[in-house]
Amino acid sequence: MSLEPFASPDQLDPKLRSFLEEASGKLCNWFAETGDAAPLPTSSYLPDIPPSLEGLSNEALLKDIQILMNGAYRPSHPGSLAHLDPPPLTSSIVADLVSAGLNNNLLANELSPGFTKLEKKVCDWIAHRIGMSSGSGGVLASGGTISNLMALVLARKQANLQSNPNVVILASSDAHTSLLKAVGIMGLSPNSLRRVSTNEEGQILVDTLFDELKQLRANGLKCFAVVATAGTTIRGAIDPLKEIAEFCLREDIWFHIDGAIGGVFGLIKDTSHLVDGISLANSVSINPQKILGVAKTSSLLLVANRTELNSCFGTDIPYLEPVVGDDFHGGEIGIQGTRPADIFKLWLGLRQLGDKGIQLLLEQAIERREYLQKHIDASKFFIASGPLHLIALTPKNADKSISYSWSNTTRQHLLDQNFMVSRPFYNGKYYLKVVLGNPHTQFSHLDKLAMLINQSVNS
Repeated sequence: MSLEPFASPDQLDPKLRSFLEEASGKLCNWFAETGDAAPLPTSSYLPDIPPSLEGLSNEALLKDIQILMNGAYRPSHPGSLAHLDPPPLTSSIVADLVSAGLNNNLLANELSPGFTKLEKKVCDWIAHRIGMSSGSGGVLASGGTISNLMALVLARKQANLQSNPNVVILASSDAHTSLLKAVGIMGLSPNSLRRVSTNEEGQILVDTLFDELKQLRANGLKCFAVVATAGTTIRGAIDPLKEIAEFCLREDIWFHIDGAIGGVFGLIKDTSHLVDGISLANSVSINPQKILGVAKTSSLLLVANRTELNSCFGTDIPYLEPVVGDDFHGGEIGIQGTRPADIFKLWLGLRQLGDKGIQLLLEQAIERREYLQKHIDASKFFIASGPLHLIALTPKNADKSISYSWSNTTRQHLLDQNFMVSRPFYNGKYYLKVVLGNPHTQFSHLDKLAMLINQSVNS
């Protein structure tokens, strides 16, 4: 039995229903068997790449699907602790499927009337929930890299420095690599991203920020944005947001917060103190996919003045009907034109969780980090962490060479025990990093993980 290329608009397609049911069954089985598998697949086999002369039957397509599933990483495994990739919310999976079937395009209001309104309202709600003022709002993007890029393009436009090559961005030495990508895409030299030193907690030094700006101005350079990080990639540090906001306000510089990791903690009253000052930014990037389990991709750029998005990215697309009122087409408020309805996954996921569910995910992630940190032998390891759910560690007094050997050997040993952690290079040494956002990871798993890590270094 073969699928028709397109579902009928006139009658129920039993072949499609059967195919979806069987594919969904395979996915449910894949979830169910994850605990008995390993985080990383043992198979790297791929089916044929080119299409055959005749289209494949349902059975053949399902076989190909299973092969790809067999070679997939398993974020639902309790030992999957390497990166900011939690298992997906069940409602988010369904929303992704339905969104693909509807195939609406957020390029234009007429191509996605319901989802366009939904995106605006959800972005408005999240902006207001984290404390941004009336008139704030945002747009979804395919990841934090695009969100950060859009923020910096907007900042440069608002400073009226689009054609000036003598411009810089200030950010901490621990800021995300997406900023370096943004600089290159914007046609600036790598030196346009100026890294400011951090304290022992991984937070940007505001006094150094002031000294750096003074030196830049003395050399005829203009700073058009300061980027603070709410949740650095390796240790989860949060820059002093309120102090940086005051600095930027005083110096009349755009203040962007890369909150891809930590921004969601501002959604809940009991955790919002961790990102105090986030509401003072001109722009904020937030990635619900990194801890709330919204299926990829789910990233937002929020701005204090939503109309600035259109003034920066609007092109008055000539082949679209004009929008009535003060709204904008979805392709006119960001870099991306054609976009899927990723907002559906985010909205439905938030609806499924509710405030209590969101709070539980956030607080339990922090509890897991605190628990693991408590059980790591501090006499053996230097521990780099912050207030969120990330922890990195390396043997005390180890140099680059020793830390390289230790991290490589220990990571492989942990993989053999079905624990997957990452191995970043940080401040001249190699670390092992553990991300505790996986809701399937129990304290019993962390007891074993801590024991294995502690045993990796002799007293």
